[in-house]
Amino acid sequence: MSGNLATVSYIGATILFILSLGGLSNPESSRRGNLYGMIGMTVAVLATVFGPRVTMAGLPWIIGAMVVGASVGLYAARTVQMTQMPELVALMHSLVGLAAMLVGFANYIDPAASVGLTDAEKHIHEIEIYIGILIGAITFSGSIIAFGKLSGKIGGNPMLLPGRHWLNLAGLLVVIYFGREFLHAGSVADGMTPLIVMTVIALLFGIHMVMAIGGADMPVVVSMLNSYSGWAAAATGFMLSNDLLIVTGALVGSSGAILSYIMCAAMNRHFISVIAGGFGTTSGATPVAGAQPAGEVVPISATETAELLGESKSVIIVPGYGMAVAQAQHTVYEITKYLRGKGVNVRFGIHPVAGRMPGHMNVLLAEAKVPYDIVFEMDELNDDFPQTDVAIVIGANDIVNPGAQDDPNSPIAGMPVLEVWKAKTSIVMKRSMASGYAGVDNPLFYKENNRMLFGDAKKMLDEVLVALKS
Repeated sequence: MSGNLATVSYIGATILFILSLGGLSNPESSRRGNLYGMIGMTVAVLATVFGPRVTMAGLPWIIGAMVVGASVGLYAARTVQMTQMPELVALMHSLVGLAAMLVGFANYIDPAASVGLTDAEKHIHEIEIYIGILIGAITFSGSIIAFGKLSGKIGGNPMLLPGRHWLNLAGLLVVIYFGREFLHAGSVADGMTPLIVMTVIALLFGIHMVMAIGGADMPVVVSMLNSYSGWAAAATGFMLSNDLLIVTGALVGSSGAILSYIMCAAMNRHFISVIAGGFGTTSGATPVAGAQPAGEVVPISATETAELLGESKSVIIVPGYGMAVAQAQHTVYEITKYLRGKGVNVRFGIHPVAGRMPGHMNVLLAEAKVPYDIVFEMDELNDDFPQTDVAIVIGANDIVNPGAQDDPNSPIAGMPVLEVWKAKTSIVMKRSMASGYAGVDNPLFYKENNRMLFGDAKKMLDEVLVALKS
């Protein structure tokens, strides 16, 4: 393939990637957006593999690597459950960071990479390598820790070291110092030492940064790491003089940054405060010892729940991570289908940070074939709760916590929440009285118009569905 044809292919792939992002912005067009992305990536890979910069000698190695990678990807796509998607996304981000690191080191020790460069061009190229490895290392180690937290292998408690901000500042100063040493190195061997020191510091910073972030901020972490992986890819593009990598990396990086901002706004948090860490405790933490309930909890049975739903004219369902864990989305769809068939106005209210990654609940509902036109964002439904007969919360906690509005001392004070307690009756489905991922007790449980349906969400909803139909 000629260089001109490869360039045209890159332009076409870039257009397809932009169309993919546009398609993914709406549930109705998300399938088309995914298709554009897959076609664009296929075009980009083929243009690179068969382009003028790949020799015939290296082609078997590349094809072999692609076969291995594609096999792993296909296996993961077929076996990973929907509840494991957040940690899978974090793991994929780590691979982007690892690739940026390896490409950076390979590019530095490759004598052909700097042939024909003037002194200024050589320094610019070395800066690209240094920054690319720095971002890649932070992305790699941070994503590995995020994977551990999301999968439950690492606790959700924030690890707050004494003087952690000073440690981060000291690490930054050391990275800058060794960056100077790297640029003034007389040979590859001399430059390798500062490069390795910087890489170790960056890896430790990535670990420290995500370990200090509490469980409640994990949706922001996922989108933040998505942004980092994009910038790592862009840095790799500069190292390899690959325009497509630069453009697509910038697309991913900027869209991830915008998404992080949206996630922070949804939790009334500042991005810097998220990075500083400390918000959120272990998933499923129990309320603070000695805390007095704000009222009496009123349990409800599946049969009584079915009676309330059957007598209702308007129902709003608020899904949370508990629905994902129980894999109850398909039963939720069956209940929705039955109620709508009886003329009940059923809608879904989605909080931007419900679940463990952005859009987690939307993906689950789409998988269960819930119609897109009855799925609404929090801001679109909050004013409708006073006119709603039943608001049923399935495995959500922090996103329906009235303490965010009523308690100025609450860790989630000011966070926008779905005001389910304003419905005539609210029903919360939970396994127990344990608090949510943020470890904050929920006064909703003790409201006079609230009922608690305890048990596994899938099992209890199956019973509700049977009672409805009988």
